[in-house]
Amino acid sequence: MKIAFDDQVAIVTGAGGGIGRAVSLALGRAGAKVLAVDLDAVSGAETVRQVQALGAHAGFHQADVSSAEDVAAYVAEAMRLWGRIDVFMNNAAWQGAVLPLVDYPDDVFDKVMAINVKGVFLGMKHVLPVMLAQRRGAVVNTASLGAYIGTRHLGPYTASKHAVLGLTKSAALEVARKGIRVNAVCPGPVDTPMLRDIEALQSPDNAASLREQRAAMIPDGRYATPEEVANLMLYLASDLSTHITGQGVQINGGFHT
Repeated sequence: MKIAFDDQVAIVTGAGGGIGRAVSLALGRAGAKVLAVDLDAVSGAETVRQVQALGAHAGFHQADVSSAEDVAAYVAEAMRLWGRIDVFMNNAAWQGAVLPLVDYPDDVFDKVMAINVKGVFLGMKHVLPVMLAQRRGAVVNTASLGAYIGTRHLGPYTASKHAVLGLTKSAALEVARKGIRVNAVCPGPVDTPMLRDIEALQSPDNAASLREQRAAMIPDGRYATPEEVANLMLYLASDLSTHITGQGVQINGGFHT
């Protein structure tokens, strides 16, 4: 059975690159109309250009996902353009600093929580009422393997992803009998600019060697591609997964079993 989103409307936050761009393109190929949301207007517009090049309908909305006003505005834009929201890829995130907890700046901690936790919360707070009125919809939050395990020097990021999984489970229970499913995708290492930034901060003089060491620890010997994570996100949003809700689904090449 083919995954198809013909005539469905999807919002993707953090759509300017990495997993966000990959899932925007995958949704476009599957027939969805895509509203790409990002704080970076240049990268977000490039995602829209690539989705439109596939022959799909797409628009861009610049937003800070930690701002309730901005979140309400991107929901309103999707409704203005297409009148419904069927799929919400609640994906925007930021890694923050790579530092021991005792050295972590308070303001950076606050920013990580604002983007990664408040952004996910606000997204669901404003999108779910639309889906409740439709009595149909699927939300996929982007968590992380960090929702299950700790990582040295990434304490706030790890805590934020634990929180994303908690929000996912609670929201899923609230809407389970109202035609809406809420799940989280929990990737291990993914070959994205965010992970390269983390590696560069962890090992400024030898990030490539650190990457090789980490890849060697994964049973299948490599990082995931953004496209592989996007495929899982599409599955979780599709009618192939209609009895799956409230779950954190891992994709990590067997690293955490």
